[in-house]
Amino acid sequence: MDDNRERPGDDIRRSAGGAQHDTTQTFGHDSDLSFVPFGSDLTDAEMEAIEALPSRSALLIVRSGPAAGARYLLDTDVTTVGRHPDADIFFDDVTVSRRHSEVTCLGSAFEIVDQRSLNGTYVNGERVDRSALVNGAEVRIGKFRLTFFVSPADLPADE
Repeated sequence: MDDNRERPGDDIRRSAGGAQHDTTQTFGHDSDLSFVPFGSDLTDAEMEAIEALPSRSALLIVRSGPAAGARYLLDTDVTTVGRHPDADIFFDDVTVSRRHSEVTCLGSAFEIVDQRSLNGTYVNGERVDRSALVNGAEVRIGKFRLTFFVSPADLPADE
């Protein structure tokens, strides 16, 4: 019997030259990245948080994923999102890149910018490099799905 044969799974544990690799996992492209819209049901506490937002701020509410129900205030020029512990919005999950995306604010306009993440950043079901965020937009970062809300003070009068 040849003792030098590779055992199943050996290739998974090996890395070229012992180099360190990012351990971000990728999703399957057919089913896992499909967009599933959420109902618009918000809790009373979430409604109160949105109503209390000062002008030039916004809120991201996690709708599904390990942190479902979490709320993140966006009130700075740049908010970082990622798996790195120093990220402003820290998602501790391998489906999220260390430096996954940034949410930028200029005046009362918000934009999300993907930081060349492995799994991508999605807005309303479409993968984006950069996208304006409008009230009610659905954002997907790894396995986390979030809904974006702007301050009611910054909404047009007809919304």
